[in-house]
Amino acid sequence: MNTHTLPTQHTPLSNWRSRGLALLSRAVPDDLIALASRFGVGSIFFLSGRTKVDGGLNVSDTALLLFEQDYALPLISPVWAAHLATYAEHLLPLMLFIGLGTRLGALGLLGMTATIQVFVYPAAWPTHLSWAAPLLYLLAHGGGKWSLDHVLFRR
Repeated sequence: MNTHTLPTQHTPLSNWRSRGLALLSRAVPDDLIALASRFGVGSIFFLSGRTKVDGGLNVSDTALLLFEQDYALPLISPVWAAHLATYAEHLLPLMLFIGLGTRLGALGLLGMTATIQVFVYPAAWPTHLSWAAPLLYLLAHGGGKWSLDHVLFRR
């Protein structure tokens, strides 16, 4: 049995590819991906939360009506659901924006995304997947160097 392996041949094309990938890795650092994920998906939820309030954090009658009719969830009253969702859509994105408790904020928004997918808009899975992808990244990798998590808890 032959246990020898053939040496890898480096062609001009493979060298060019390796250099190009290294350049892209430096040009798009993980910390930039984390920052874009935090603000991108956080903005979606924060702006949604703002549509549910009158002024400060008073849940609007329209939002209550939506949770009674269109957003009805099993096992929780529409009034509770409207308040919880509204406050979560304000607090959790703020956690992402400043990068404090990033993983916890991402987990909460991922839970909201799953709830919306399963109980409210099951046909909207492409949209929900586009929310879930950056949230999963943040859950796995955290908020990056440009976050309060990093400043306060860097290892």
